[in-house]
Amino acid sequence: MNIQILDRLAVMWGKRLAGELALDRNGAMRFAYAQSWLRDPQALPLSCSLPLRAERFDNRACKPFFENLLPEEWQREAAARALGISSGNPFRLLKALGGDTAGALTFRPADQALSFGSTANTPDPLDNAELAALFDRIAQRPMLAGEGTRYSLAGAQSKLPVVLIDNRIALASPGQATTHIIKPEPERFPRLAANEAFCLTLARSIGLSAAEAEWRSARGRAFLLVSRYDRITESGTTRRLHQEDFAQTLGVLPSKKYASDGGPVFRDCVDLVRRTATDPEAEILKLIDAALFNLVIGNADAHAKNFSLLRKANGEVVLAPLYDLVSTVVWPELSNRFAMKYGGSRTLEAMSTGSFERFAADAGVDFKLVRERGPLLCERIMSGVEAGWETPGLTDRSAVTALAALIHDRAGRVSLKLA
Repeated sequence: MNIQILDRLAVMWGKRLAGELALDRNGAMRFAYAQSWLRDPQALPLSCSLPLRAERFDNRACKPFFENLLPEEWQREAAARALGISSGNPFRLLKALGGDTAGALTFRPADQALSFGSTANTPDPLDNAELAALFDRIAQRPMLAGEGTRYSLAGAQSKLPVVLIDNRIALASPGQATTHIIKPEPERFPRLAANEAFCLTLARSIGLSAAEAEWRSARGRAFLLVSRYDRITESGTTRRLHQEDFAQTLGVLPSKKYASDGGPVFRDCVDLVRRTATDPEAEILKLIDAALFNLVIGNADAHAKNFSLLRKANGEVVLAPLYDLVSTVVWPELSNRFAMKYGGSRTLEAMSTGSFERFAADAGVDFKLVRERGPLLCERIMSGVEAGWETPGLTDRSAVTALAALIHDRAGRVSLKLA
């Protein structure tokens, strides 16, 4: 039965048409790869959940990948209100916001697929007053929805993709690839920007791959400036690198990102990396290290959307640099129960040596490896905290003194449980 198509979007990978996303009269989406894309032996699938094929993907098959490119929860609701569309219509949201998304893809009306405007104009940097005002604007209109811009980032926290001009923040010109993300600190969670900056810097200092971040403030309002790892700039030109979070790769809707809601568990994540990474053994070790690091810092919000696969410029598929590293346990009003269990345990206090044995089994590795690797990681974390290295941009170290002590203590406890 033929169902009437109401609208179509060109799905662009760089300046090439990768496929078409369509909306039918029943509100369902369908996706099909472009024939020119399928004929190219170098062409890649948008996702492991959307393998290259001539047959179209129905709503059930394609919706998780595209839904996961959009803001979530109140961010999505507020953006939809600002745009005058339904928050339950991901197609319309992508049409309005999909000019710059996570990864290599952009979305445009199908009849404009190969029409590229100029992005030669250099945007004007914002001063501190304008930046502080911008924080208020995105609190009311997430992603500046309805203001003529087309940005989209997943998540429920207020944020905005931007560019830097001489190290000053600016809004990207239409069609320009953004290079950084700003995350204003919410009043509800004081020192969140310092917390995340500290945890990301700690991860990098001990040899983990993590996003670069800097603490900044504008008119007394703290925010985090994060460098996008899915962008690469060469000879003054910025190119988008493709990435997909684990929810996209596993075909899981954002509402199911938590294991407690039926979403992916750690074993699912390991199996995914084993199937998709160029060097599975190396990337699984990185994932184990990432899980142990989240355990030590007390990040109870490490769900499936907080891990991604990145396709590097040379074509290799690797675990993306870590991001959204926050010690959530410092806020007593937040649950300290892990987004994914560690060997069946939901909190550090509930963990035993047996928990780590089951954790190793879930990862498909010998417990001996975890027993050796875990304490070494804890030792590096404690040494890093004791070294007192600087968090980029943060001049007031008292903002992270209690956090550093908490992480040091948790590292010691994890190490003892593995002894």
